[in-house]
Amino acid sequence: MLKLIIMKKSYAKVNLFLKIVGVSGNYHEIFSRFIKVKNLYDKLYFKNGNYQDFTIETNLNISLKQNIIFKTYLELLKFLYPKDREIVKKFFKANSVVLEKNIPLMAGLGGGSSNSATFLKMVNQELKLNLSLNDMVKITKNIGSDIPFFLYDFNSANVSGVGEIIQEFSEDELNIQTLTPPINCSTPKVYSEFRNHFFKISNLKDIEYLGKLKSKEIFKNISIDFANDLFKPALNLCPDLTNFVKKNYLFSGSGSSFFKITE
Repeated sequence: MLKLIIMKKSYAKVNLFLKIVGVSGNYHEIFSRFIKVKNLYDKLYFKNGNYQDFTIETNLNISLKQNIIFKTYLELLKFLYPKDREIVKKFFKANSVVLEKNIPLMAGLGGGSSNSATFLKMVNQELKLNLSLNDMVKITKNIGSDIPFFLYDFNSANVSGVGEIIQEFSEDELNIQTLTPPINCSTPKVYSEFRNHFFKISNLKDIEYLGKLKSKEIFKNISIDFANDLFKPALNLCPDLTNFVKKNYLFSGSGSSFFKITE
């Protein structure tokens, strides 16, 4: 009899503010406040069965090789010692991954990064691999820069470097309302547009005060233009975004999602 084991919620996130403070090769150094969105999440399961290869059952219309969960699986195998590697391979011949996708794609909400982190933690728990947090960060370092935030599992955090420096920000849990237009914003293209046409590095000393303020206070007093350095580049690439700009909404990541904090 088929059965589902270990259901986990894979939450979205928003960037309350996102400032570009430097460059490192092809990467951009950021200073940002990430906030977990508790009312928007994908679901991940392992399902018993008989499978020849690693299998993902999902409503997401992309190939296996494009799926960030599969990329995470491959990086995990590279990291493990042979004995544990065989344990993982054997497990996924007897279990598939089930992904129920609710977080919109290419929306600035970190859905793929969240899936990667959630999957890795599930495997670590179920197979008792004893991977440390640092181990999991190393495994995913070449997959996505937002993944460490989801591995740390904080509700709010100040994030810096190229996404690898995570500092928990203690505050009451926030209610986030998201609005995602039917527009796909490519993160690499938005960053490229920033670098080519909007390149201006924020002085960290001028904005580090943001890291000390409560999210609600920042939200009430910050403009959409100042909050996110990627808003104007995204708008330049996707002009239809102007039809969705609303008063008291901010812009998350490289878009296309807008959001607000509600009482």
